[in-house]
Amino acid sequence: MAPTALLVLGLGGIFAAVLLSVGVLAFPNSSRREVSRSLGAIGGIGGGMTTLRAPATESFVDRVLVPCFRALARFARRFSPDGVNARILRRLDLAGNPPGATVDRQLAFKGAGCLILGLLGCVFGRHSLLLLVLFGVSFSAAGFYLPDILLYNSGLKRQQKIQQALPDALDLLTISVEAGLGFDAALGQVARNTQGPLAGEFFRVLQEMQIGKTRSDSFRALGARTDVAELRGFVGAMTQADAFGIPIADVLREQAKEMRLKRQQRAEEKAQKVPVKVLFPLVFFIFPALFVVIIGPGAISIFHAFSNS
Repeated sequence: MAPTALLVLGLGGIFAAVLLSVGVLAFPNSSRREVSRSLGAIGGIGGGMTTLRAPATESFVDRVLVPCFRALARFARRFSPDGVNARILRRLDLAGNPPGATVDRQLAFKGAGCLILGLLGCVFGRHSLLLLVLFGVSFSAAGFYLPDILLYNSGLKRQQKIQQALPDALDLLTISVEAGLGFDAALGQVARNTQGPLAGEFFRVLQEMQIGKTRSDSFRALGARTDVAELRGFVGAMTQADAFGIPIADVLREQAKEMRLKRQQRAEEKAQKVPVKVLFPLVFFIFPALFVVIIGPGAISIFHAFSNS
């Protein structure tokens, strides 16, 4: 048999094994199916003919896609370290809990990425057994960790937006309190007149206070949902002010001044990093072009002069 035919046969066997594994994980074994069928029949006796006909009217999503989704989640959880649920929940909080985002969905994306990119790597490395193993393993690992990287990047960008919007929000909050508004009304004013993730977090704080949580608990939950040091400092200051009866206007004024100072320091820090970041493009891209333009004509003249002599 030709080597190409053997390779195609091997890839087909790998693909069939993956499908068989997904099928085993997705669907229960025969004994469980018998138990489920018996329980469904018993329930149908008590519930009438509608219950017996219910499984036949299930959609394609409920019959096929949902079991596959759960199988992929179990597959990813099996190869994940302990505490993966807590870590994913933390990253979802930092990312703002996007609509429809759950731990099981994130794990299902990890499992799907591992299987799909793993098969793609096997296709790329089909010309050699070493490349087949190398590309298959590396692509599978990349697909397994790619959803985590995307979720981490989303949370990082959101925290940066909160950090950038915090000084202006505290200035508006200070002005509103000094103008005579209560703190809760001032916080609602800031949430309505600003945009971005910080406004959403302030709205959530107000909603938690409306359902019965204390102001201190709501602000502590705000600090726990974010990873911005300045916001956590503001939360700590507001909690202490609420506990010891310190005038909130004075605390807000000092916090706003400190936030403006930190924003100025961050801008100066970024300005100091610019020469170092520009150094490598300057050396590897700009200097060679300048050398060609400046030294090139002289080098050509010297070459012609020596060649004529």
